[in-house]
Amino acid sequence: MLNIVYKIDVIPDIEQLVDLFNCSDYFPIKDKTDLTRIDKMFKNSNIVVTAWENRKLIGLSRAISDFSYCCYLSDLCVRDEYKKNGIGKELVMLTKQNAGDECKLILQSSPNAIIFYKNIGMENIDSAFIFQRNF
Repeated sequence: MLNIVYKIDVIPDIEQLVDLFNCSDYFPIKDKTDLTRIDKMFKNSNIVVTAWENRKLIGLSRAISDFSYCCYLSDLCVRDEYKKNGIGKELVMLTKQNAGDECKLILQSSPNAIIFYKNIGMENIDSAFIFQRNF
């Protein structure tokens, strides 16, 4: 049985973040060596939820919220060997809980995660638009 501890607003060391991204099927930016950008992404977020087994970072969610109307869940990541244990769902639910009941939770899913979000009860919408970033 896993002994997982969830923490709110604890930003892991950059090395822990990169290790987690490398051990999952998710890396949020194209240039995996751009540590300054990864550091800035987390320092400028206002909701970070992490999952730990002992001192090992095994999952995280990162979001931006106004705590009144909407919360954008930007990143959700779980180590490959820990998937299918409910960790991702718990990270999403803790993010939603931290944002507050007034907030809707919005995200852009990678194609391989669409089924996951449907399975945890999120509604698929087709009314979103984007100006894509320059990597």
